[in-house]
Amino acid sequence: MSTASPSSASPPASGLPSAPPEKLILIVEDDAEIRSLLADFLGREGYATRLAEDGRSMDAILAEALPHLVILDIMLPGEDGLSICRRLRARGDLPILMLTAKGDDIDRIVGLEVGADDYLAKPFNPRELLARIRAVLRRSGAAASVVDDGPPRRQFAFAGLVADLDARSLATIAGAEVGLTSAEFDLLACFIQRPRRVLSRDQLLDWTRGREADPFDRTIDVSISRLRRKLAAVSPDAAQLIKTVRNGGYLFSAAVTTAG
Repeated sequence: MSTASPSSASPPASGLPSAPPEKLILIVEDDAEIRSLLADFLGREGYATRLAEDGRSMDAILAEALPHLVILDIMLPGEDGLSICRRLRARGDLPILMLTAKGDDIDRIVGLEVGADDYLAKPFNPRELLARIRAVLRRSGAAASVVDDGPPRRQFAFAGLVADLDARSLATIAGAEVGLTSAEFDLLACFIQRPRRVLSRDQLLDWTRGREADPFDRTIDVSISRLRRKLAAVSPDAAQLIKTVRNGGYLFSAAVTTAG
């Protein structure tokens, strides 16, 4: 991490409101010092943590408790972080933030391709890590509480699918769940609320990443590619819904109606 290590900050390290104590973060990192620093830092920010040094110890923890987010190092003994990420994503939509000493774009893209929600290269500023954790939790809906008897749910139907923006879920008309990462669902929500309009990459980055967006970040294209594949896999009618507009951006061509 950067020279401003988590252990040198006084609580709360970020100066922002602390997270609710029930938010559990699983740290999978083979460096004992980094594990300890991250646990101390996140503990001061109000998060509970569990620590694992490799894939085997991670599996033992997951058998006991389901965390709200996994911080996953890419360079691990035995099974590497990319393999673990792919395995976790196959099991469900658990938010994953990858940490690695590799900062090249190709490594970040590979991490996102196998299912990571975000990616941060070492050394990093602890406050940037905290901001990314909060953003991933916010996008995944893990930070939101369920309120009964509220306003009608925002549900939209298109191409044989139904998206529930409040539950952050996508399913077929028959009720089969479609597993999307938080980043993929954010993109889908942008599209279905603005159908048949050309949306630029900058607009999509701003709507999904906000102030954290990097204008040179190409991972939005990776997420769109993954979203296309998942839509096509569950609905033949959805195979060509997201069209690339040359020098313009992307267009969601489906007819979208309210549902529910």
